[in-house]
Amino acid sequence: MSEIRERIEAVFAEAGAEGFLHAREVGVPDGPDVSAGGDDPVVLASVFKIPVAVAYAREVVAGRLDEAERTLVTARYRIGGIGTAGCADDVEMSWRDLAHFMLTMSDNAATDLVFHRVGQEAVDRVLADLGLARTRLIGCCEDLFASVVADLGGNADSDLEALLGEATPEQMLKLSVRDPERTTSSTPREMTALLDAIWTDRAGEPEACERVRNTMAQQVWPHRLSSGFPSGVRIAAKTGTLPGVRNEAGVVTLGDGRRFAVAVFTRAHSLEDRLPAVDASIGAAARLAVDHLHSQSATRWKNPGDRVKPSA
Repeated sequence: MSEIRERIEAVFAEAGAEGFLHAREVGVPDGPDVSAGGDDPVVLASVFKIPVAVAYAREVVAGRLDEAERTLVTARYRIGGIGTAGCADDVEMSWRDLAHFMLTMSDNAATDLVFHRVGQEAVDRVLADLGLARTRLIGCCEDLFASVVADLGGNADSDLEALLGEATPEQMLKLSVRDPERTTSSTPREMTALLDAIWTDRAGEPEACERVRNTMAQQVWPHRLSSGFPSGVRIAAKTGTLPGVRNEAGVVTLGDGRRFAVAVFTRAHSLEDRLPAVDASIGAAARLAVDHLHSQSATRWKNPGDRVKPSA
């Protein structure tokens, strides 16, 4: 195991980052895993939208939320960026479409509306039900952005983009959102445990888990986890990005049907907006981990009936 860990750590180092990874086969609780800092605390960034999506799907399936009901994305949530968060005018959408935007393109406005609709308690319940004691969510996107504004000496009326543009590197490095002890955080191992629960219908009712899986499979970003795998390998995942932070957690489904949950979190040595080498290292490290686990498990299961069959 030390050899594969060293190879993975070398990938991150060459890209100019510190990396944290955990990988396991879905539906095989006693199977081998790969860990490179897998139990270290990490900043989730937008990876936190996965448990929010589970809480949302639970509410829909339980009949407590009509996903066809429409709501308005107002100026309160337009902080810039992709999706409804970057629209110039108010947008009316169904809860179903907002949840879709939240996971597929990481729309922050859509996320906050969904989060406020289901509530922090419902999200926390997901984590508690699955025993994810080291995973902590401190509000939603607007709460994370408010902490950035406060750290940079701004107030409720401050322009976030202007503050970031004027911030010194020293200020950026000290932002609360970069510190897992002061922001929404988890560990790579707990994130693969969450993914395993979603893919084996233990995170909620089977219909709720299926909704989350199907939406994650439609994510539009191919530059991180997906970059390490060829066509024919299916990826269902969620990215996360903050200054100097590049993450992705998801499930990799190989051609033989085996599924592997992989969570990769990085902390770059640079604060540049574009870090293609770090993005690519996420896919490269995940590929090393999955190839290792696939070769290990291929000889482990002599009788196919011995394996716990993953959900579709």
